[in-house]
Amino acid sequence: MSMARMFLDQHAFLHSGDITNGPSFFDQAFADLTDAQMRVRPGKGVNSLAWLLWHMARTEDVNVNLVIVDRGQVFDDVWARRLNVSRADIGTGMTADEVGDLTESLDIAAARAYRNSVGRRTREVIESLADSVLDEIVGPADVARASAAGAIGARAGWLLDFMQNQSRATRLMIVGITHNARHIGEAQTLRSFAGFGGGR
Repeated sequence: MSMARMFLDQHAFLHSGDITNGPSFFDQAFADLTDAQMRVRPGKGVNSLAWLLWHMARTEDVNVNLVIVDRGQVFDDVWARRLNVSRADIGTGMTADEVGDLTESLDIAAARAYRNSVGRRTREVIESLADSVLDEIVGPADVARASAAGAIGARAGWLLDFMQNQSRATRLMIVGITHNARHIGEAQTLRSFAGFGGGR
């Protein structure tokens, strides 16, 4: 099995079944919830499901489309208006108050649609990449594209070093699989803690 095929198989579990019509850990954590439930923060300093949805989408979009390849991210002025979010960064380093503000303003339906669009784009990108490209090392020019797009927040400058000196395949697995899986686990715990049931 190729690296790309393995990635796509795992990636499908971490996005909505709307993308691949298959089983989805994402749907188990995020399905059958009202917008009000998505905005709940059931403890001091705890993220909301709404924030997690947005953060996962932004992180994958920026890393796949600006760092791993250079084709322009899905996010643009139209998505910014639809999402009702005034910031372009991925959310790393946000304060509790900033998480609260975004949680209240975010258009939940638009965030779900945006994440689906990001997931579909990721799958298109991976299917088009040669193994030789995935073996290349992420360097300063790659992360500079993310920085220039405003994707790295004021308190997240450490990411610029963290994202470098690893293969594009490694960066892809971190943001497309590991990062999403960690936050979906967080979402499932948050959902249970808030008393919203187990999802699908």
